Amino acid sequence: MTLANSQIFKTDLGPLNPVWAELLLGAVLFGLTFLILAKGILPKIKRTLDERDDAIAGGTERADDLRTEAAQIREQYEAELAEARHEAARIRSKAVEEGSAAIAAARAEGAAERDAIIAAGSAKIAAERAAAERELTADVDAWAHALAARIVGEPVGADRA
Repeated sequence: MTLANSQIFKTDLGPLNPVWAELLLGAVLFGLTFLILAKGILPKIKRTLDERDDAIAGGTERADDLRTEAAQIREQYEAELAEARHEAARIRSKAVEEGSAAIAAARAEGAAERDAIIAAGSAKIAAERAAAERELTADVDAWAHALAARIVGEPVGADRA
């Protein structure tokens, strides 16, 4: 049994026969690597990833803010444009009214001038007609006597004397 007892207490685990010194060195090196990663490199990586997330989220928020601001500016621009169109329509309407009033005034003034010219012309024609009648009346009398004298063959009326 001594032989059997010696084999039972033998720590031969086959291919997994660890050497305690290597196992201890591996654990220390793992701990050291873990501390370097946990205290030095991983916080920097986490900070970089957080900054990147903030930049992306902030960029998205800024883009949303810019979209909102652009929409407000566009609405304001469209409102100003609509107001300008209404103002232009009012100005055109006012110009049409003023133009119509100016045309009506010019027509009235033209009609008044026409009436004045017609009245002056009528008065001048009437005066010239009266003068012509007076002149012709005197001549007609003389011509009538001369004609009657020709027809009768002897002097008639005033020619006799």
